Amino acid sequence: MAEARDDEFSRYVKEARPALRRMAFLLSADWYEADDLVQRTLIALHLRWDTLKDRDKLAGYARVIMTRLIISDRRSYRWSHEILHDLPPEPDSTPDPYAFLGDRLLLMRALADLAPRQRATVVMRYWEDRSVEETARAMGSRCSTVRSQTVRALATLRLALQAGADGNPEDAPGARAPGR
Repeated sequence: MAEARDDEFSRYVKEARPALRRMAFLLSADWYEADDLVQRTLIALHLRWDTLKDRDKLAGYARVIMTRLIISDRRSYRWSHEILHDLPPEPDSTPDPYAFLGDRLLLMRALADLAPRQRATVVMRYWEDRSVEETARAMGSRCSTVRSQTVRALATLRLALQAGADGNPEDAPGARAPGR
């Protein structure tokens, strides 16, 4: 009895498999997924083979099983499968903690090369955020002197920082000579 059932199911599979595979490909657009879908459809049919009465309507029943399987797969696909990419996403780049160190050293060298009064005006005006009048009172000079010293100091700093940014800090005007 079981042997006759298996022979009948085997004959059905040999006849229906090509049509089922074509339909599975139309549903999934992938031959490998289509083969898996046909296999799962045939397993579902085999489990219910003894209870199926109308053997002439098996093609429609197999299409219903296959359609329900692919719909179920697509519903659960969003929740159970990972989306693969060619390359893993790049982490956010972290700034180099030593990048500012070179700029700071260049600025400190340029400030050290300024004349003492120019250095004092730049530090008081921009580092301590003092006004021209406050700086003039602290230095014991006139406001016009503070403004002119500031302009000259900033011009010298710009040249020194520009030369240092170009990669040749030794060529910068006012750059320290070795041993000085």
